[in-house]
Amino acid sequence: MRLKDKVIAITGSGSGLGRESALLFAAEGATLVVSDVVPGRAQAVAKEIVENGGTAIGIDADVRSEADMDNLVATTVDHYGRIDVMWGNAGVPEPGFGMQPLHKSSLEDWNNIFAVNTTGIYLAWRAAARWMIDNKRPGTLLGTSSAASFTAYPGFPMYTASKAAVNGLVRAASLEFGKFGIRANAICPTHGMSVNFALPPEAEVLGKSYEEMAPWNPDNRAMPLRVDTPPVIRDNAYLALFLVSDESRYTSGQSIASADGGQFARTSIVFPTDTGESDDITSGAIPDELRNEIER
Repeated sequence: MRLKDKVIAITGSGSGLGRESALLFAAEGATLVVSDVVPGRAQAVAKEIVENGGTAIGIDADVRSEADMDNLVATTVDHYGRIDVMWGNAGVPEPGFGMQPLHKSSLEDWNNIFAVNTTGIYLAWRAAARWMIDNKRPGTLLGTSSAASFTAYPGFPMYTASKAAVNGLVRAASLEFGKFGIRANAICPTHGMSVNFALPPEAEVLGKSYEEMAPWNPDNRAMPLRVDTPPVIRDNAYLALFLVSDESRYTSGQSIASADGGQFARTSIVFPTDTGESDDITSGAIPDELRNEIER
């Protein structure tokens, strides 16, 4: 088992990527502390893990609260004697889910997005790192960033900024904590993300990706890779599994895109392919004047 004897706490793990990863990690031998801001969700995931032969507890916790993040670490240590991995996974999207332009946004929304997506990771990591340093226990910090940290998502300017900040925190934490044997990394999911992210917090946990919820046509996708089945949440969880395992023991300070399907292999210029078609199915045809200039 790849995570045998590891004690792992995950924020925002009552649904989506956090839930899927908690189930995967437990199957790989980890002991889990599942936390979520929605009452009861974390406990439901912990119960599912225990029913499948794993070890887990669930607690309610708000990543915006310094006291809650300190308590998350204290609870983990009280129950299991230590904490080996802290994954700051909780996140929120833009109000209106991409329909609100930046110039009509509010400072309140900006502050809340950063409080959850960026400060929430900082508070979780800080609490865990303090225990690891004080007790001379090397450990691993993982954060959930986004492909939006590399390239802006239309309609998600505040979200994009918050995730870019996470990548900066990853680099800084890696530099600060390396001397204590503490690693810091982030995964940056692109596709295969939970449809629950677009739903109200109280919505039923569906356990499905956006792509799974619609008819799958690999030839009608922005990604270059063509696969017969859609990307799923676990496609992202597998990268997280690698980053919290000892297989990545010399990987630190990295923010890595997951389930991108080759999307980040693209260039900003649209070139014609050998068939004479554009290699970017999300763009229109190349203007004749530009195509003539390229082919000249």
